[in-house]
Amino acid sequence: MRVFMLILKEVLHRKVNFLLSALGVVAAVAILVAFFTTGEASKVETTRLMRDIGYNLRIIPKNTEMETFWTAGYSEETMPEEYVRRFLEKKALSYAHLLATLQRRIDWNGGPVLLTGIASEVDMENRKKSPMIFEVKEGELHVGFETAKRLGLRAGEEVGFMGKKFRVASALAETGSLDDLRVYARLSDVQELLGLSGQINEIKALECLCKDPNINNLAMLREDLAKILPEAKVVRLEPIAEAREKQRFLVENTFAMLLPVIMVLCALWVGALAVLNTRERQTEIGILRALGYGSRTISSLFLGKAILVGILGAALGFVCGTAVAMQYGPEIFKVTPGIVRADYRLLILALLAAPLFTALSAFIPTMAAVTRDPAATLRVE
Repeated sequence: MRVFMLILKEVLHRKVNFLLSALGVVAAVAILVAFFTTGEASKVETTRLMRDIGYNLRIIPKNTEMETFWTAGYSEETMPEEYVRRFLEKKALSYAHLLATLQRRIDWNGGPVLLTGIASEVDMENRKKSPMIFEVKEGELHVGFETAKRLGLRAGEEVGFMGKKFRVASALAETGSLDDLRVYARLSDVQELLGLSGQINEIKALECLCKDPNINNLAMLREDLAKILPEAKVVRLEPIAEAREKQRFLVENTFAMLLPVIMVLCALWVGALAVLNTRERQTEIGILRALGYGSRTISSLFLGKAILVGILGAALGFVCGTAVAMQYGPEIFKVTPGIVRADYRLLILALLAAPLFTALSAFIPTMAAVTRDPAATLRVE
């Protein structure tokens, strides 16, 4: 209690120094809290943006002739649709967002189209994630831009297609790619139209990111696939895969670089203020020691003040940092604005770390001041 009263008197007596010290901690904690809050959102946003580039893995029958595959854009061979279930049974962590497809080039009313049957996307992690591609219902067609334009098709129309009636669910926007000639239908409908019940010719997938840049991801993917599906092989779309990996590492490395810089600046600020405070107080420290106050009591005074600065700075810094992140985060992260929210784990961490940090920053100047001979101090003064 005696030390606490001394700390309180010290704070009231040196209000400017206390407020400046607290301001430094508030600023540092606020920056770190805003940094981590938006940092987590940035990682999610980056993952979502990179995911939206598209599937970067194509799993096709092992006996596919690759020259024909690249020329036609799909494998002429087929494999059972039930192969998708093997990934779920084996818990293949290198693959995510599996999509079974069946593709064939056909002629529709005098023009070529790429008929593409797609099933519902399978999430390997069994979590409720938004699919990477739209859902196609039975009896519906989603028609590519050029095909819809050539045939004058509009959403909601009923059309005859390969001897069956379908409803045009949508006329897709222009992509500037082969997708403009696609006609998407439910996989079961396409299997029926082509007489290939239970068959597919490709499983599209998204590669789970590997955090070690020294690992050969393609070799790892092929090794996993050999265990799960030896009847198939995987083609990795390198430009998409590399873009995803490089962007992810860029975000993570940026955060790793900025964190120590912020912490060092905070330590220098608090330490410099502690040095100035103890230097200005040499006479008072000498008098206190001459009056019988021990080094432990005096050091507890200054270190206690530093701890109080840390607690106050942590609480106010968390509030300020969270407010900044929640105010400006949704404007920055357009794809995932709802991910920016208060993280109270950071408050607990700040309340534990900031007082320890400020006490360590003030420790050396405090020890230097209290171990000095009071007689020498008073004689100089």
